[in-house]
Amino acid sequence: MDHVHEPNDHEDPTTGDDPPVTGIASRRVEPGREGEFEEWVSGILAVVKEFPGYLGSDVLRPSGDEDDEYRMIYRFDHVSNLRRWEESEERRRWLRKAEPLVREENVQVLTGLEPWFTLPSKPGEPSPPRYKMAVVTWLAVFPTITVIFLVLRPVLNALPLLLRTLLLTLIMVSLMTYVVMPRMTRLFAFWLYPERRR
Repeated sequence: MDHVHEPNDHEDPTTGDDPPVTGIASRRVEPGREGEFEEWVSGILAVVKEFPGYLGSDVLRPSGDEDDEYRMIYRFDHVSNLRRWEESEERRRWLRKAEPLVREENVQVLTGLEPWFTLPSKPGEPSPPRYKMAVVTWLAVFPTITVIFLVLRPVLNALPLLLRTLLLTLIMVSLMTYVVMPRMTRLFAFWLYPERRR
């Protein structure tokens, strides 16, 4: 939520593309200042939700005494709206407030399929090659959509085409984002991230 976006290999600024975007900000908090940081998180989230195109955030808190890392995952409908937030004075003020509370931070901005291929333990790790993402996505989509059709066929057949498509895509995207792809990414991590095995 605090990164000036730069064009990367997945985005050509000359094409006029303005895709959805997901940002992941990881911060290690100074010992003893966790309470202040929690207040900071609540404050900056209250501000950013008023900006155009903001779709929501998730905050992953430290998992135990040995873990001091907070991860904030935030989504905008378009890169242009993320830039509007990044360039705002409100954002600058909140980042200044965080400086004495944080001893280390790492930020990554992702577009396209990359958010599905972010391992929770390494949110800043580069995304896999696109062909690998396409293969794993297909392996996830085929059984998922088959099961949806089998289970919901009576309901889907009774609906008009527009409502049928709306319901199908809503269920599909939700399952892929929150259930299927996190598990597929971990299952195929040996192939998606071979460098980790060395």
